[in-house]
Order: sequence, then structure tokens, then C-alpha cells
Amino acid sequence: MSESIAADSLPSFADVEEAAQRLRGQAVHTPLLESDELNRRVGSRVLIKPEVLQPTGSFKFRGAYNRISRIPQEDRAKGVVAYSSGNHAQGVAAAAARLGLPATIVMPADAPTIKLQNTQALGAKVLTYDRYREVREEVAAQVQAETGATIVPPYEDRFVIAGQGTIGLEILDQAGEFGLQPAAILAPCGGGGLTSGIALAVRHASPETSVIAVEPEGFDDTGRSLLRGERLRNEPDARSICDALLAPTPGQLTFALNSQLGTSGLAVSDQAVRTAMAFALRHLKLVVEPGGAVGLAALLSGLLPTEGRPFVVVLSGGNVDAARLGEILQEAELQ
Repeated sequence: MSESIAADSLPSFADVEEAAQRLRGQAVHTPLLESDELNRRVGSRVLIKPEVLQPTGSFKFRGAYNRISRIPQEDRAKGVVAYSSGNHAQGVAAAAARLGLPATIVMPADAPTIKLQNTQALGAKVLTYDRYREVREEVAAQVQAETGATIVPPYEDRFVIAGQGTIGLEILDQAGEFGLQPAAILAPCGGGGLTSGIALAVRHASPETSVIAVEPEGFDDTGRSLLRGERLRNEPDARSICDALLAPTPGQLTFALNSQLGTSGLAVSDQAVRTAMAFALRHLKLVVEPGGAVGLAALLSGLLPTEGRPFVVVLSGGNVDAARLGEILQEAELQ
């Protein structure tokens, strides 16, 4: 896929700084955590950014609030519509509730029950679709045509990306308090909003720090696309336990940014993800969903040289059904 992107459609570092101001007092300023056991296993210092501690259990609240807060007052009564496998859904529902807007969320019928229930509990109307037979963007477009609602995409939006980029600002400030400049930041990647936002912040403030997009095997479209120099698609029969990272292809805006900013990619197995989730629970005392654990999985799997180099890993979400978590932990024990 070869596309040209208008320069003014891409977010700037100034957009990230402005998003940080809008999110002050709304999003949680999540800490950086350190684990002696993780440092020992990796052979270097690793700092953890636990976005599982956000109000909706994932980083998605940042971008959703930044985008929705910009909707003109005269359009707010028409509400917002979004499509999501669950974390963006909850972020949009929570942000819309805080700002007093009605929200409709298009979610896959096989999304984790906890994500469906939490989205509804936040006051949003949920429409389900078959992710293998229907196109979620088309369902959302129909809602927009009927209601006039503003579409809030999960990653293909300048202000959503800028909101996610505030994580990068926080990481650099907090790492400085540890006396560290990260060699690399590992972040989960689905459509690319998180990695491109972080890269935007980091390239401006710490150009020596690299950003690595970590994806599940079979859904490594961003990594392959960055190597090829064009957007590639995943195979339609690909499957993974990482339900939050199953975008079929990188976004246009996010791919343009990740390409310009030098983001690289890694892919991890579902088995490695299970091990990482078990490690997070036992040693970090954090519940992390499969998609949120891929960066940690990459480090624990030894997929990149680490000795003597400090790293930051973003745990992007913690929304996983209790029964599914139990199954995954049991499977990790059997590895």
C-alpha cells in the first residue's frame, strides 16, 4: 500500500504537550516501577510503565479524552461513536461520560466479557459485530449517518495519537528521576497509535532513545511494514490470544509517523505472552492482559540485547476475564 499523508494531518510534538495539559487531573500519571527479579532475569535495569492503573485499565483513556474534549459544544449532544475490541471502547465511554456526551461503541461479539460489561457500565450503548465477516468502520459509519455523532477512531486520529504520546513525556521525566536515559521503550502495537505517539514525544526530547513496537506473531504487520516501507496486511486466518492487538494492517497516520520516527518492530509468541502475564502477576503484583504483556514478553524471551542498557516497558492494559486469566496462568505453568 502506498499512500501520501498530508503533513497537517499528522500530530506534532506541540500537540503532545497540549494533550498533557488537557489530561492533567483526568488521566492517572502512572508511575515507573522497578523489579529486582526482572532486572536479574534480563541482565539490565528495566522500568515498568503500568498503564493498567488508568481509570479504565488501559492507556486508551488518554487519547479518547484528548480527542473528545475537542468536540465543539454545538456537536456534543449528537454524541460519539467508536469501534474497538474493548480498551478504546472503555476509554471512549469513560471520557464521554466525564464530558457529558452519549456514546455508542461498536465491539466484536467475541470481545472479552469484562470489556463488554465495563463499557456498558460506563453508560455507553454497545453494538456487536462479527470481526471476521463484518467491517467495524462500516458499522460505525452507519451510526454516524443516522445520528450525526463524531467518530473517535482508536488510532487514526491526530489528537488520539497525541494523547497516547503523553506516556512518552512521562516516561522521560520519570526515568530522569532514576538517573536513567532509556536505551529503548518497548510498547504493545495494534494499529500503532501508542507506539507512534510515544515515538513522537521521545524523538523530540530524547532522540537517542529508540521505540520498539511489539506485536503478536501472525499480527506483526507494523514490524513487517516498517521493514518493507509500505503498509502490509496480516493473513486473514491468523489468530492470537492478544485480542487488543489484532488490527489487520497499520493505520495510515500511525505508519507514516512510525516510519518517519524510526520505530522498529518485534514479534512474540502467545507462549511468551503467557509467561510474561504469569511473571507480572507473581513478581510485579499486576494483572496484565495478553496484549498488554507483549513488551515484557519480548524482554523475558531475550529477543534483543539488553546487558548494560536500561529499558522501559509499557504494560498497556489489564482487562482480562478472570476465567481466561486462570486458564492462561495454568497454561504458563505447563510450559
